[in-house]
Amino acid sequence: MGVNGTDATDGTPVDEERLRRLLGGPDLAWLLERVRRRLERGQQLTGPVSLATATAAQRAAAERLLGRAPSGGRALTVRLDAVDAVLVRSGISPGGLTAAVTALTGPVVPLEEVRRSEDRAWAQAYAPLTALAGEDPRLARWAGRVRDDGLVRRLARTPEAARPLLDQVARVLRALPAEPPRSLSVFAADLLGSAHSLDDGTPAATLCLSGIRALTGHPDGAGAAWRRAAWASAGLLRDDVSSTVLVLNLRGTPALDWMADVGDPCVLTLRQLAHRPPPTTPPVVHICENPAVLSAAADTHGPDGLPLVCLQGQPSAAALALLAHLHALGAAFRYHGDFDWGGLRIAMTLRAHVPWEPWRYTAADYRAAVAAAGPAPQPLTGAAAPSPWDPDLARALTEHGVRMEEEAVLDALLADLAGRGQDTP
Repeated sequence: MGVNGTDATDGTPVDEERLRRLLGGPDLAWLLERVRRRLERGQQLTGPVSLATATAAQRAAAERLLGRAPSGGRALTVRLDAVDAVLVRSGISPGGLTAAVTALTGPVVPLEEVRRSEDRAWAQAYAPLTALAGEDPRLARWAGRVRDDGLVRRLARTPEAARPLLDQVARVLRALPAEPPRSLSVFAADLLGSAHSLDDGTPAATLCLSGIRALTGHPDGAGAAWRRAAWASAGLLRDDVSSTVLVLNLRGTPALDWMADVGDPCVLTLRQLAHRPPPTTPPVVHICENPAVLSAAADTHGPDGLPLVCLQGQPSAAALALLAHLHALGAAFRYHGDFDWGGLRIAMTLRAHVPWEPWRYTAADYRAAVAAAGPAPQPLTGAAAPSPWDPDLARALTEHGVRMEEEAVLDALLADLAGRGQDTP
């Protein structure tokens, strides 16, 4: 724009050179900002605007603009009607204050129009999820939730960044579950072009893990072990050798058969379970929490003991993969853990993945263990947890206030594991 600009509203000339001298200096920038904000909100340019603490230079600039000293008081107050009248009367901006602000600061887009434009852009960005939800009903509620709870906006910030991100997420979820299971990094490289596309902490990984819960029914959670298990539930192995599970007298592969023949424990990796799971299962598989139980069973019964799986605390991705596989083959599970709040939480985690019946893991069993305990049992600590398979168990723990580890009832557990083929309580 030259010396004489043009008001984009009605074509009335604006003397931009004089306008900049009068209104465009830094000492009146606050006034332009207030006017522009009103225009964006669709408000009238009338009435006063005030600056709470004005400098002498700002007061002098307002005086030059109005041709007189502004109203007194601590705040600097300028009436927009008066500014508009000065601009029109002087011929600097015959279109008034609106034309002047537009000439100095650029076209003003109403906020309502900006919001509508952003809504349209976000709707287009969500198109991959909308299409995915239409293809797979399991993902419909999830797609609506991540749209409505703002997760995508927090991760992507802008619709321009969200669209390619959601394209990636949709491609990943369409390809799941992976059959046969694959390395997560290889899967990411093949599908998304980079082995690191689904690394921990990336927006794509965060959204994909959220979608996997809806796709596979994997329970919510947090932490590295949970993420590993969540990926594994969809056939993607993030770390396929460090996640392991202990078993005893489980058969079905040459390695398992060899170890079962000598009655020694066997360590299975997530990789082995993904690529070469046992093709058969015994009708009943016992599950314990602590390695001491499995070790004692191997010492006591050797190859004659019943099949036993040890969780070693919170179930690993390998343990969950093994048990889910055995369950799909028809296995029934009997579970025992420590009688404490941590043990109940482990049992609840396992229960969220596979069904099981208690194996000497009820209130009656706990009370019997307490009655047979020595004079100084360990006190129960930590926050309480439920026991939905036997609600009285949690009440009994609260009542007695002592913890009983699996080793305290080891003799009874070992008796149940004697290889006579019978089911146990």
